[in-house]
Amino acid sequence: MDWSVSAPGHRSGRSPASNRTLRYGVIALAVAAMLCAYIVVVVTRANAAETLLSQGKPTTASSAESAATPATSATDGDAGTRWSSAFSVPQWLQVDLGSAQQITRVALNWEAAYATAFTIQTSNDATNWTSIYSTTTGAGGNVSLTVSGTGRYVRLNATAKSTQYGISLWEFQVYGGSPTTPGSCGTANAAQAKTATASSTENAGTPASSAVDGNNGTRWSSAASDPQWLQVDLGSVQQICGVTLIWETAYATAFQIQTSNDGTNWTQVYSTTSGTGGTQNLSVTGSGRYVRMYGTARATQYGYSLWEFQVRVNGAPSTTNDVPTSPSTTPTNSGNAVLLSYNKPAVASTSQNDANCNPCTPDKAFDNDPASRWATSPTNGWVDPGWIYVDLGAQAHITQVILQWDPAYAVAYQIQTSNDTTNWTNIYSTTTGKGFKETLNVDGNGRYVRMYGTQRSNGYGYSLWEFKVYGTGGNPVQPPAQPADPIFPATNLVWSDEFNSGTNVDTSKWTIDPGTGQNGEIQYYSNLANTSIQNGSLVIEARKETAGGRDYTSGRINTSNKFSTEYGRVEARIKVPKGNGLWPAFWMMGTDFLQGRPWPYNGEIDIMEILGKSTTDVYSTLHAPAYNGGGGYGQKLTTVDLSLDYHVYSVEWDSKHMTFRVDNQVILVADKNTVETTRGPWVYDHQFYIILNLAVGGDFPGPIDASTPFPARMYVDYVRVYK
Repeated sequence: MDWSVSAPGHRSGRSPASNRTLRYGVIALAVAAMLCAYIVVVVTRANAAETLLSQGKPTTASSAESAATPATSATDGDAGTRWSSAFSVPQWLQVDLGSAQQITRVALNWEAAYATAFTIQTSNDATNWTSIYSTTTGAGGNVSLTVSGTGRYVRLNATAKSTQYGISLWEFQVYGGSPTTPGSCGTANAAQAKTATASSTENAGTPASSAVDGNNGTRWSSAASDPQWLQVDLGSVQQICGVTLIWETAYATAFQIQTSNDGTNWTQVYSTTSGTGGTQNLSVTGSGRYVRMYGTARATQYGYSLWEFQVRVNGAPSTTNDVPTSPSTTPTNSGNAVLLSYNKPAVASTSQNDANCNPCTPDKAFDNDPASRWATSPTNGWVDPGWIYVDLGAQAHITQVILQWDPAYAVAYQIQTSNDTTNWTNIYSTTTGKGFKETLNVDGNGRYVRMYGTQRSNGYGYSLWEFKVYGTGGNPVQPPAQPADPIFPATNLVWSDEFNSGTNVDTSKWTIDPGTGQNGEIQYYSNLANTSIQNGSLVIEARKETAGGRDYTSGRINTSNKFSTEYGRVEARIKVPKGNGLWPAFWMMGTDFLQGRPWPYNGEIDIMEILGKSTTDVYSTLHAPAYNGGGGYGQKLTTVDLSLDYHVYSVEWDSKHMTFRVDNQVILVADKNTVETTRGPWVYDHQFYIILNLAVGGDFPGPIDASTPFPARMYVDYVRVYK
């Protein structure tokens, strides 16, 4: 292959602003993580009487039968993975809960190689142990042991086994706490990482989601007007007992806390006209799926701004509903309405067609492609008014218009209809346009529909990613059908590589991707020299050696032209290396990159990025034209040291959302509607291919140093895709 042009799998996007213009032929695929919005979410099993304390916590053992059965597999929440020991006794498995806890129950899910004699022990220092349960007649199977004790560490110590093998556990679960007293208010934040929406946002850097991300350094802020609101969807109806508001300087003097079961009809559970800002811990009584702060008077000339919006409920908050429910983006006022504007002729006041926007012609607003757009000309179109209209082919009844704006949006504009493109009738008008995605329910008739902008948001012109018209009549063209959404948990395995055969990568499944990296990376990716199959795992090895004009080598592979998918559960079980400057990644790229669409217009899904300098942090990030590089839409999760063992990294992806996890911990829930209304177009409803690589150095992980180990190895036990 001629590497004078970019190969599928090269990355870029973390370069300085002056280098952000990306051209096909030199473009590299980007792996970047959002640095400004971090979250820590530990998913635990909801239980009215107790809390699961052990899941995802650091776990060690006296031994492991193989790399495929590590200690951590017993506390990963996955009943299909297991820990197994060497073939001798005694053997032990212990979990570090992080702090001293009251232990009330231990659940053991034994594999066939179970212990007949064992004790359950607790300790505060992992040295001095106290027995809280003991048996010499263990019978295997699923065992639930009611115990009483305290400790930071909990250990199973086996002294006799049932078979000639070692001992093996699918799951080792430690529970603590006590039954919740009816009516008692919990302390957990039921709003964290749930879907949040708002009446407005000040800018793209202060979305509604920032108020429920668990990070006191990110915030939601509104437009500078009254009223404004912020609401969170708890996922199910809950008994609400408390709300905490952590205000930024722009706080509310008058506001209400309201609840709702449907997001439409609201009940007031708290009200004040003398708010003082700061941190307000409010005791309330009410129930609902949705909780809203409704501000009616501001303390400053600015809008409303919350660092955090926390909700407390009676009992344990639901932790199982991480799939957000998006508001409908289809017409709400006509059961027969369809998309009328797809692939219809369009005309605009001006359009841009140059090196910076090629092409940004009027038809791009009606092509049902969220990564293409119309923009007014920079030579004569950055003026008012600016307009674009579509010919529906015949007279139609218009019931809804959806505008997905580029940052060059209209503050003041009208939606107009006409039968002759000369005489226009207003069916919608605003002077407070907010940009991003605007869904307008309207009522009008005409063959032509026009957005007529009279006031721009900034010094540029007008630009729309999408302009969709819904209604009845016209002469609609049916857009290509999308695949059905998978039902999670997805169980139909459609593609996998278990890395159980051969000595190197199976080139019928993977494309080898040699060349230099981007983003300041210092390695050269070799052609199979840095990959191998060892003991049932793919090994990608970074070495200190000269090749391709670089002083370090590593490996990178992808499934381009071999396999791609739209939607499903994509997962890999990976053990990452530790060391300054190391950068392992498991990610996906839109296949239209292979046909020449440049990054980030093709879309990028980073399932996992880990920096060797901090292997307790894992990043999941989305990249698109409106949010990419260091401004990608993503989150960081801080958890156990991920370099000590294998962990499962996954994304569950459909047409409405993506949920990213490490083992059973949620890293990020990306809701399509939230992304569109706060950041920009959702460009992920098409085919993507899979990439694995281990980079050395770069803008994101930082430089290597004398402590960085070489060779450094990234181990991949398997990659699987389910529908």
